[in-house]
Amino acid sequence: MFARLKPCTASLAVLALSGALSAQPALAKGEVSIGFQQEPTTLDPTSDATAAIDGIVTHNIMESLTTVNEAGEVLPDLAESWTISDDGLTYVFTLREGVKYHDGTDFDAEDVKFSFDRAMAEDSENPTKGIFKPIAAVEVTGPHEVTMTLNNKDAFFLFNIARGDASIVAPESVETNKSKPVGTGPYVFDSWTRGDRLTLVRNPDHRDADKVAMDKVTFRFISDPAAASAALMAGELDAYPGFPAPEMLPQFEADPRFAVVVGSTEGEVILAMNNAKPPFDNVEVRRAISHAIDRAAIIDGAMYGRATPIGSFYPPHGPAYVDLTARYPHDVAKAREIFETAGVDGSTMTLRVPPFPYAMRSAEIIQAQLTEAGIDAKVENVEWGFWLDEIYKKQNYDMTIIAHTSPNDMGNFARGKTYFYGFEDPEFTALWDSISTESDEAKRVSLLQDGQKYLADNAIHGFLFQMPQLGVYDARLQGYWSSSPVLFEPVANLSWAE
Repeated sequence: MFARLKPCTASLAVLALSGALSAQPALAKGEVSIGFQQEPTTLDPTSDATAAIDGIVTHNIMESLTTVNEAGEVLPDLAESWTISDDGLTYVFTLREGVKYHDGTDFDAEDVKFSFDRAMAEDSENPTKGIFKPIAAVEVTGPHEVTMTLNNKDAFFLFNIARGDASIVAPESVETNKSKPVGTGPYVFDSWTRGDRLTLVRNPDHRDADKVAMDKVTFRFISDPAAASAALMAGELDAYPGFPAPEMLPQFEADPRFAVVVGSTEGEVILAMNNAKPPFDNVEVRRAISHAIDRAAIIDGAMYGRATPIGSFYPPHGPAYVDLTARYPHDVAKAREIFETAGVDGSTMTLRVPPFPYAMRSAEIIQAQLTEAGIDAKVENVEWGFWLDEIYKKQNYDMTIIAHTSPNDMGNFARGKTYFYGFEDPEFTALWDSISTESDEAKRVSLLQDGQKYLADNAIHGFLFQMPQLGVYDARLQGYWSSSPVLFEPVANLSWAE
């Protein structure tokens, strides 16, 4: 669901350090160390929405029936092939044979049925149960064949079941996956030192083991930008694919030891408003907030100019993108006038934001912009666990700032008032149903454009910018993705140049 990207005063110290460490250490050819800003809450992608879980576990430790490449194309994974009925409602998956879990148990069709039935169960804690909603039944039709019948056509079905939420797990090990995940993937969970690092080791029994170059992958959890920069400069990190400090990139761009890559993600960063709570249930108030926002100032101040503005909930690189950034031009006088008409001028609005630099920086700027428009805006920085519990689960908030990194996630607005947006509209739900069942690509593009316009016209949230993929890599490392079409990235692709 989410990507997580403080201004730092230690840049000069880091620059000085870089001069003292100009000689990079010799590489351990079979190892790589990757920096992560956020540590996972658990290690089971089928039970928690934290994006870092997918970044480590999905398609590295655990696999799904399908997978997705950097271009966003769906490819076979644990299902080596599939057929789809003419009416688009029946999928028959032929599974790979001879696959084993890391604990030595065999993978078969019963595991697929178990995994999907578990995800679809009424008491399921799966964070994205909506992707399973179209499924009417999952049947084992052979030791290595599964037939899935859908209630309705789903244009995103094969893409969605590549996600970590649809990872195939075994009943023998499912209860311990949160702390010791067991899967069928190219890497085996090795150890996790909370607050510091997590390591994976190569699975010698994987079907593609001979193509996996790294024997060991270490994920280091370093959220402080100065510490992350120092670790890169010292060679303690070989890569940081979600580098949290755009203001520090120039020093790496000027250093030939590094490659700096700015790509795109599926992450729409929004000023989320609790639509179920006054005054945010008033569309005019939401529109006033949209007028009060100055995206250019937010992008310059929070992202040092390295982000693309958005006017609705859809990535600018997508085929259906409509530029709606002009829908609510920055107009303080107009925002103040609307607030006065709605009787909310001078009222207090609180932004509860998670502990990610992009969110905290943006909140400080938006606080000043709302204050200028006549609102007593307050910022409350909260820990991630608190955010998940109070904002995401209990909807105890006015506004928040978060990046939604899952692809094809406009369907969030069709999840009803139980979702943390507090938003429900039968008109939009019907529109999303049409989008998700439309198999004709041109028609689906047109419907997605209608969806973007609807969300912008109703100012459901303040739409800020698309999260960039800011990556700093050892120049000798190869095989990483420049952009992120999904929440996971297979580390089996990584290797060192000769």
